[in-house]
Amino acid sequence: MPKLAANLMCMFTELPFFERFEAAQRAGFRYIEYQFPYDQDASEIRDTLARTGLSMTLINAPCGDRTAGERGIAALPGCEEEFRDSFLEALAYAHELGCPLVHVMSGLIPDGEEDIAMSVYAENLRVAAITAEAAGIGVVVEPLNGIDVPGYLIQRTAQARALLAMIGQPNLFLQYDAYHALMNGEDPIEGLRANLDIIRHIQIAGYPGRNEPFGSNEYDIGPFLEVCDMLGYAGAIGCEYNPKVSTEAGLSWASRYGIGF
Repeated sequence: MPKLAANLMCMFTELPFFERFEAAQRAGFRYIEYQFPYDQDASEIRDTLARTGLSMTLINAPCGDRTAGERGIAALPGCEEEFRDSFLEALAYAHELGCPLVHVMSGLIPDGEEDIAMSVYAENLRVAAITAEAAGIGVVVEPLNGIDVPGYLIQRTAQARALLAMIGQPNLFLQYDAYHALMNGEDPIEGLRANLDIIRHIQIAGYPGRNEPFGSNEYDIGPFLEVCDMLGYAGAIGCEYNPKVSTEAGLSWASRYGIGF
């Protein structure tokens, strides 16, 4: 049975922040993810997790000015000190929340500057992974497709795998999003099989449209989830999708996994 995690930045957003935890718990979720918890007090989130019995599976490191469209600073030359300070904040939150993984976003890179950006990203990831290892926390890299996120440095699974191999840190892993794989024309099941050794977190959404994972979509996510189980994937599977109407109204897709009202 897949360990589905409600993404509370996408799901239950019709509710105030802390009420989303309770709604996820009532729906049957035992795991959640939340990219950017930094506007909330970490101890209050910790207490809410304890009260609801939920486990936080993933957070992102701060990604710069999100309101200005920034998608990470870890690959931006000149932002090394800012990144490393922000990563320490992410580790503090991860420790307080009992969260095992921190996703480090690369950022948007102008054409022609990819090589220097990759060098900066690799070094920042190396330092971040070493720092996180001392705290028992893993670091993940996620490819984001270039259609939805033009200019993002790491767009394809093969890029991410080569980067992780080059850095060689034992607690640096791949975050595999089946939606982004599909947007890139990749077969998620083949990508899962080929990269299971480095995958530590998975995310799903309907394709196309990034809505509920089942329904009138072009790709049936069911076989992908079955293969996750068959291959022995033990991590969480984040439901990072935008409900078409409301979260509760669209949860019928998850009833086969014990989720829903």
